[in-house]
Amino acid sequence: MLKSYLVDSDEVIKNLENLSMRFGEKKVLLTGAAGFLGAQYMHFFFRLNQVLLAKTPCKVFAFDNFSRGIPQWMDQFQNCKEIILKHVDITKNNQLEPAHFIIHAASIASPIFYRKHPIETMDANVVGLRHLLDHAVKHPPESFLFYSSSEIYGDPDPKNIPTGEDYRGYVSCTGPRACYDESKRYGETLCVNFQKIRKVPVKIVRPFNNYGPGLKITDRRVLPDFFRDAMSGKNIVLHSDGKATRTFCYVSDALTGYLQALLSHHDGEAFNIGADEPEISMKDLAEMVIQITGANVKVERKLSDDPNYLTDNPQRRCPNLAKSRQLLGYNPKVSLTEGLTRMFKFYKESPEGNEG
Repeated sequence: MLKSYLVDSDEVIKNLENLSMRFGEKKVLLTGAAGFLGAQYMHFFFRLNQVLLAKTPCKVFAFDNFSRGIPQWMDQFQNCKEIILKHVDITKNNQLEPAHFIIHAASIASPIFYRKHPIETMDANVVGLRHLLDHAVKHPPESFLFYSSSEIYGDPDPKNIPTGEDYRGYVSCTGPRACYDESKRYGETLCVNFQKIRKVPVKIVRPFNNYGPGLKITDRRVLPDFFRDAMSGKNIVLHSDGKATRTFCYVSDALTGYLQALLSHHDGEAFNIGADEPEISMKDLAEMVIQITGANVKVERKLSDDPNYLTDNPQRRCPNLAKSRQLLGYNPKVSLTEGLTRMFKFYKESPEGNEG
């Protein structure tokens, strides 16, 4: 296990305190196991079985369609009897194992890729989700977690930033990002109605810009792009004026919040999971990456070849975390500087840092 994953998994276990014991002798069905968040879950459960559940380990059914290949880090789980890896396309397969906990993390989340594959994106967020919800009706789990997105808010007006869960969103249903935004919104509608009518104990989480080890340098989201440019000695290119702002949540904090939601009793509720500070501009973020990497490069602006690159791109993204703090006890701890430093270290140590 890479040290980065080990450190983060131990941090999540510590953050959860006694909650982790709920997984003892339980079965977990995880979709999207080969993705960024899937990697975190896989390492978390593997480490949890090592340090806390050695006598009562949980079993993980880890599903993925491996559309972007099988990552190298999965090799360590090939002979692990508590983790069962399966090549499954959740949009086509509804023959699933009963489980105590279901985590639906299968999705295309990078804008570059979901715009190239809009139908596959919608299928994962709607058809795949429907298969899992129907499965949960037949084989009721203790809890079900659906990954929605902060993108369901669209481009909020300034009065609704920080953005709370009660904000209804300002979203295009036909624009270039709509395949992701709208399918996540419909996914939430499916979840709340399956909870209300068929009593599926589903919880919804809305991630706000998660980052950290496991996020491939070829992912084409903003931080991998910045690191890839800086580490290859190229100027960091902004295809905007650099004034748009975001908050970023380090992955061990994010995973803590997701698991707190999964293990809560708040069925049918949606929770923002992210960091509420600092809200940083893309230009300042690029400068921060340059400082952390020590690269001798600059930030430059260049128009994108894609005429729709900035269409429906939110100007600000920052969560109101009051509900998550009050109901889940959620409290992000890792600073942006510390998180970016850990991410840089991961890229230097891991083969995933050399993919580009």
